[in-house]
Amino acid sequence: MREAGLTLEASVSPDLCPVLELRRYALRAGERETLIELFEREFVETQEAVGMRVLGQFRDLDDPDSFVWMRGFSDMEQRRRALEAFYGGPVWREHAPAARATMIDTSDVLLLRPITGLELDRSRRAAPDSTVDQPGLLAITIWSLARSTAVEVPGLFRNVLAAALGAAGIGVLATYASEQSENTFPGLPVREKEDVFVWMSMFEDATHHAQCMSALERSSRWRSGVQLLEPHLVENEEILRLSPTPRSALHG
Repeated sequence: MREAGLTLEASVSPDLCPVLELRRYALRAGERETLIELFEREFVETQEAVGMRVLGQFRDLDDPDSFVWMRGFSDMEQRRRALEAFYGGPVWREHAPAARATMIDTSDVLLLRPITGLELDRSRRAAPDSTVDQPGLLAITIWSLARSTAVEVPGLFRNVLAAALGAAGIGVLATYASEQSENTFPGLPVREKEDVFVWMSMFEDATHHAQCMSALERSSRWRSGVQLLEPHLVENEEILRLSPTPRSALHG
């Protein structure tokens, strides 16, 4: 993984995933640790073996019954082939009942394309038997946008808001916009016909995140930028505070 910093230039690295799924699962009460253990034992290398890239798995610090993870693909057609291979294969067939028993809803999925994207570094992933949580707090901010003006937001972020983030000590790890291609694997629903802008930052911990956000709220430059952003928003921003699980390749 390469930190994108604040340049926000398009990345051409072969390790960049041109298509990203940001997946948020609502789980049955008390079942998150069961799913994490199963996922990290059975569903990491086996998904990558059929062409997917598992970038990270996380606990949502603000919802004890939410599991968040990301996986990437080289393009939409390759996504179809990889998903067909995995969900039609023996590993999922064997472990699907146990996985589904932990879940209430798995349809909250954003299909994204990188502006400055995450790169997979498998060397940062712990061994299959690891049970030690990884450091860091990943903050993902999601802006739901009006479709008519969504194209203007990446430039606004780059030219105005990124500088305010930097001044508050917040590095931009990655930025994404909606991938508007048709869902090539309808067996897994995604949030279609939406426009979002997503930016990600890594912090040391919850205290560090709170300190940086407090500095940001005091920034007149940030407040001015947010005023320019507001006409493009159709909902209030959503911020996910995520703690990496033991085998997340993306961590602090």
